[in-house]
Amino acid sequence: MRIFFTLPKLLLLAVASISIISVSPLAAQEPPSASSARILLLPRKIVSGERATLAVLDVNGRLTPGVTVEFSDGDKLTTDATGRAFFVAPLNAQKVFASIQGRPGRLSSTVLSAAESPSGTLEVSLVPRVASLSDRIEISGHGFCGVADANRVTFDNQPGFVLAASPAYLAVIPPADMNPGPSQVQVTCGQKTDQPFIVVLVALDLEASSAPLTPGEHRTLTVHVKGSTAKVSLEARNLAPGVAELQGGVSARAVSSGGAENTARFELVGKQHGSFVISIRLISPATPPRL
Repeated sequence: MRIFFTLPKLLLLAVASISIISVSPLAAQEPPSASSARILLLPRKIVSGERATLAVLDVNGRLTPGVTVEFSDGDKLTTDATGRAFFVAPLNAQKVFASIQGRPGRLSSTVLSAAESPSGTLEVSLVPRVASLSDRIEISGHGFCGVADANRVTFDNQPGFVLAASPAYLAVIPPADMNPGPSQVQVTCGQKTDQPFIVVLVALDLEASSAPLTPGEHRTLTVHVKGSTAKVSLEARNLAPGVAELQGGVSARAVSSGGAENTARFELVGKQHGSFVISIRLISPATPPRL
């Protein structure tokens, strides 16, 4: 069984051996090929006429250079060496759509007017109260920098990595060496900054048998939540429905037990001999920030 910590979600893949791979956008490694691009990170909100940053990842969560992204207005751009690309929000549209060239599916972004997203001050309006250490944290507000690296987002004074950005939205991953638990987060763009706020960062660890699944076999997947004693919501999604059936459907949700041994469980039933693939992600609604 291998556990892949990817940027957009935690991917759990059952095979013969157990190893843990932590993926970092700044890791010194050979960059993935453009053909491996699978995941587009587009800011959920952009501001008319202002710059924004998108990112493209491969299936293992690595930022991917040289990928062409197509927009609904006919524009095209290519991700740079960091796996990101800058673009300017349209002036006369309420939404814009984008997709990875040659890949199915597309994402949309809402276009705000300058009046709806004032640039003179920086304010964080919505953040998750609980976030996964292996996932991006989405921050909404106004006054952010559209160029991702012009923002500084710190977790207990350690800088995170900004994947995607606009004046109204940031997608950030925490520092790679952060420990689970409450973290004080602060956002800065140039000389603009806002009051710090608290996000509880949790680690999700899987406990499951590493043996291949057999037809009719029932197997329990236990997810240990480290960093919080509060109950949290998790979603499991079955990525290999031909091998196993996830009780609850293609996707299922569970609430952890809370307490010192904070766990959640998902049930699988084997359909044929082989390795199952289940993605697990934290579900945490955005709320106003709090100290």
